[in-house]
Amino acid sequence: MIRYIWSVIYWYFRPLIKWFLRHTTQMCELQRICYGEPFGAPRTTAVERSLRSSRNANIKTLLMYLDDASDQRGIDNRSERKILEEAIGTVLTTKKINPIAHPDFAKSFGKCVELIWGYRQLCVECEELRRTPYNTDDPKHELLLLKLWNLLMPHEPLDARVTKQWQDIGFQGDDPKTDFRGMGILGLENLVYFAQEYHSAATHVLLHSTHPRYGYAFAIVGINLTSMALRLLRDGTAKVHIYNSCKTLPTIRAFHQFYCYLFYEFDGFWIESKPSNMMEFSSIQEKFENSIRMALANPTTVFRINVSVDNI
Repeated sequence: MIRYIWSVIYWYFRPLIKWFLRHTTQMCELQRICYGEPFGAPRTTAVERSLRSSRNANIKTLLMYLDDASDQRGIDNRSERKILEEAIGTVLTTKKINPIAHPDFAKSFGKCVELIWGYRQLCVECEELRRTPYNTDDPKHELLLLKLWNLLMPHEPLDARVTKQWQDIGFQGDDPKTDFRGMGILGLENLVYFAQEYHSAATHVLLHSTHPRYGYAFAIVGINLTSMALRLLRDGTAKVHIYNSCKTLPTIRAFHQFYCYLFYEFDGFWIESKPSNMMEFSSIQEKFENSIRMALANPTTVFRINVSVDNI
């Protein structure tokens, strides 16, 4: 309640506060942020908050333009420069910032724009992949699934496309396609990326999943962690990690790496929790997610996989 009252008071007096600081510092709010906040999440989230709170018509129009570009997944290597130039130009003109007197502002602000709307575009791409169902008639889907098997079980060929062998890497039944219903092709892409880009970590986690007492279904848990990673992305919690880890436009690779960290860390968290059976999965995952959210409450947090091989 107190926070709500304070936010209302701040919103009401915000123009007066900005006017006062502008005249005492000779800089607008965006300049003060870009010069005063550390690079990464602290600066980018502050810029985002400032832009979203603006009542200026030109800034509001700019935000609509950037939102539409990212929602249409229109920010790529060809269009990015033009989009950034328009965003920077609009702010320089609207805020009456002299680019010659403030040569560092454009670069700093442009980087924030790249991260903010790159993140928004990443959310759209991940959601599109989630809504794409696994299709056995699509050769790309079938090859991707076979690639997952070959990465995790390179010395054991599949007897058939539909076989109980899939349960060896943690699928529920003889045909993995049914397990991707909730997360679509995104769940499969996450698993393949983990197995390919962090092969030693993935095989280590797979070995843990076969523990006689604390074992779990590797693939099913992986798909559940895709759901968790997407939830953190959608509600903005993952912004801290993405803003701190990405030096350029965030792409699907950033989401895959975030997922890999979660999977690797969850494996250790699960083993340390010493569950009596898989019925404890929901409660342990909830505790794990809460720990991740707490870590991401720190604006300097950035996750990196620290692979260490231990015995189980």
